[in-house]
Amino acid sequence: MILEIDVGNSFLKWRVLDAAGQVSGRGRVSSRQGLAPLFEQWPHDLQRVRVGSVASAEFDATLRSLLQQAGATEIAFAATQRAGAGVTNSYAEPERMGVDRWLAMLAAWARCKTACCIVDCGSAITIDFLDAQGVHQGGYILPGMRLLREALLGNTARVFAAEADGFDPEPGRDTSSAVLHGADFMFDAIQSGLGRRLDALAVDALFVTGGDGELFQRLIGRGEWVPDLVLDGLRLALES
Repeated sequence: MILEIDVGNSFLKWRVLDAAGQVSGRGRVSSRQGLAPLFEQWPHDLQRVRVGSVASAEFDATLRSLLQQAGATEIAFAATQRAGAGVTNSYAEPERMGVDRWLAMLAAWARCKTACCIVDCGSAITIDFLDAQGVHQGGYILPGMRLLREALLGNTARVFAAEADGFDPEPGRDTSSAVLHGADFMFDAIQSGLGRRLDALAVDALFVTGGDGELFQRLIGRGEWVPDLVLDGLRLALES
């Protein structure tokens, strides 16, 4: 059994691969929850574990310790590289790029081997471009829908908002709906702006992932929704 883990800013996603490389189990929990309950869901005959993490060194050390206690014999954490699996990083200091972005680019390149755009809609929205040779052309990092709402609610006095109920970018008719719809409006504007840029660039493929990625892909009306894109990049990063 192989366990693959994607530790993001808000959620920890995992999946288990059987001997044939097929997914035999998966799950997602808040990164703020304790890790111990996860071991009730994971198989007890783990051999290899692959991890991509943007969490703190302390969190990663705790995760490694718990995996060792669970009997994992081979634990590997992926790291962003200058080049790997056909992709060349544009950063002068590659280690400063979040490993989740790197893993998503590796997986996207493996799927298409052509100029492409990769969008990850998590706590932050990251947008990256690869050219036809797999060279990173740069990208964008923007606040995701949750961060947009939290920024306004956390920094503006006397603003109260209910829980979001669906997606609605139309003008709100009270303060609560104005906050929620405002975040939706900005999210819609991001996908619309990206759509125009993709039309102007020689981009052959679009891959979208992340918690809000399915909505983003539906709104932009093109590309492919790949929920496990970051997890798919783990093997490429650690075995290339």
